[in-house]
Amino acid sequence: MANRLNWIQEELNNLQEAGLYNRIRTISSPQGAWLVVDGKRSLNFCSNNYLGFANHPRLVKAAKEAIDKYGIGPAAVRTIAGTMDIHLELEKRMAAFKKVESAITFQSGFCANLATIPALVGKEDVIFSDELNHASIIDGARLSGAKIIRFAHADPASLEQVIKEAVGTYRRALIVTDGVFSMDGDVAPLDKLYAIAEKNDILLMVDDAHGEGVLGTGGRGIVDHFHLHGKVDIEVGTMSKAFGVMGGVVAGKPAIVDWLRQRGRPFLFSSAVTPPDAAACIAAINVLEESTELVDRLWENARYFKSEMKTLGFDTGVSTTPITPIMLGEAPLAQQFSRTLFENGVFAMALGFPTVPKGKARIRVMISAAHSRDDLDKGLAVFKKVGKELGVIK
Repeated sequence: MANRLNWIQEELNNLQEAGLYNRIRTISSPQGAWLVVDGKRSLNFCSNNYLGFANHPRLVKAAKEAIDKYGIGPAAVRTIAGTMDIHLELEKRMAAFKKVESAITFQSGFCANLATIPALVGKEDVIFSDELNHASIIDGARLSGAKIIRFAHADPASLEQVIKEAVGTYRRALIVTDGVFSMDGDVAPLDKLYAIAEKNDILLMVDDAHGEGVLGTGGRGIVDHFHLHGKVDIEVGTMSKAFGVMGGVVAGKPAIVDWLRQRGRPFLFSSAVTPPDAAACIAAINVLEESTELVDRLWENARYFKSEMKTLGFDTGVSTTPITPIMLGEAPLAQQFSRTLFENGVFAMALGFPTVPKGKARIRVMISAAHSRDDLDKGLAVFKKVGKELGVIK
């Protein structure tokens, strides 16, 4: 057996030599502006906890009450004995929040994409996919068996061109894009993509994982941001980022949602979202519907941090959202930068290939409404110190 596994060890050694081996740190505290990481209190610039919901008292209370009422898990898939009234309540509330007719929940955003794409297209069909789409979209597209045609990132002209070239070669087609691109923090030109989809009578799907709770009025997402209610066919999202919990959602036309109840494989073959997760997500919707305070604070924090980082001389890429990439180039430098940040009390992980293209390694800072101005200033001071030590800034 040892010989059969030699190739794995060789590949692991190669990753370490290339500075691409991912050493995973351990957290032993609730999520928040500050964490205990590998036993050390650290300023958190890593989590997708945009609004501070992961440890929000109202969400915690709702989850505890749901455990008392429903127990821990559903113990079945949704189609057999796993659909509880709290699942239906969450789906109804999510549809209302997103201003769509219908919604269905999944175990994660990743599962939502794996369920949706293969249910809509197959071997006789084509998927027009942004070249920087998330891995879950890529995997869902591969599972579908459809032909995958990539278009240049966030480029409507490129999309029009590849559609024109593919005319007559497929039965059905699907345009799919991330809403907010998680590595660069830029936003898809969804209004322009919609116009192309409408002109060519093609289904349009957007994965709004990093837009929910961030873009739009009160965090309602990218469709709200572009005022495209009722026009985007499929809106996929996750409750694991701004919502601070777990689970995925697909929102849109009732026919599509009903079809996913019949043919979405993670819905059919994997147990339902747990009751405390569902309850916490409902509590998150309640908070967002009551006030835009947290969303407003998130954007104010993001504007301040980005402006100060640029003043220091850091390259923050093309981001137009609270996602703030600190572009460093090569993976070994990014890993060294991350380690030195941690030694100075800031937790911000390096991202390199294959998460991002080779030569575009970075530290990705995730700003949160949970950060105080003092937190941000402390982080900025550490970035300045480490940047100068490593020759990234002058």
